[in-house]
Amino acid sequence: MSPSAASAPSRLGAIPTSPRSRFGDLVFGLFLCAQVLDGVFTYLGIANFGWTEGNPLIAWYMHHLGLVPSLTGAKLLAVFCAVILHVLGYHKSLALLTLLYLSVAILPWTVVLFVLH
Repeated sequence: MSPSAASAPSRLGAIPTSPRSRFGDLVFGLFLCAQVLDGVFTYLGIANFGWTEGNPLIAWYMHHLGLVPSLTGAKLLAVFCAVILHVLGYHKSLALLTLLYLSVAILPWTVVLFVLH
């Protein structure tokens, strides 16, 4: 048997996974929390103050489908993509995305919703 055949997954088409990582699990959990917070804060900002979504694609969906279905769909898509990154072991990339999300979405919403109002 060749070395490449020995290292191939046992099932044809199986997705390779990385070993379990505490760092990866923590980052994935923080990413999930960031998504939930962003969804709730966005809902509060739009429903209570009449503000609009900054992302034009999500704003278009909100106009055509409604606030809750659009936010739910966007958050589920983000979580689905994060699951893929987590399973494949791209924990540093997911950590950077989480930090980016916390700094450009959660922090501004927190200031606007709880400090300025």
